[in-house]
Amino acid sequence: MPPAPPQAEDDTVFEARIHPHSSLTRNGWRWLLAVLLGACLLTGMRFLLIGAWPVMIFAVAEIGFFLLLFRLHWRAMRRSELILLAPGRLTIIRQEAGGKRTEQRLEPGWLQVLLQERPGRVPALLVGSRGKHWEIATALGETEKRHLATALQDALHRLRNPVFDNPQLRDFT
Repeated sequence: MPPAPPQAEDDTVFEARIHPHSSLTRNGWRWLLAVLLGACLLTGMRFLLIGAWPVMIFAVAEIGFFLLLFRLHWRAMRRSELILLAPGRLTIIRQEAGGKRTEQRLEPGWLQVLLQERPGRVPALLVGSRGKHWEIATALGETEKRHLATALQDALHRLRNPVFDNPQLRDFT
């Protein structure tokens, strides 16, 4: 069996994909929106039939408001963040809701991972070096941020402290 090729500079040691959490599927959101719109229309029609026609104006406005809020929600759900750690760099790729993509590269040699506690709020997960820090994983909750911080610190530790296996130095007892 041929020996494994040496690890290239572009080999990824750690990867994390971060998307905002959604408790419903796209189809579930459609059903919820349909039920809300149906309830608004039924209420508006009921008041229209008993002669209180101005209520129908508010029901239509409420439907428009629901549609606007759901559209904004789905637009915000398109945000994503990709964190890649390779032997020569940590790359943070952010995709904004509007489609704008930003990429940031950091040197992992002196990189720090900090979990900054904020009273009454979800802690901030910061990465940085040389006095500059950038917040990552803003879409995650407290538990997920703590797990990500631990996993990223472990990956950085493994990257900085490689284990070399020299068969000549093994104890053959």
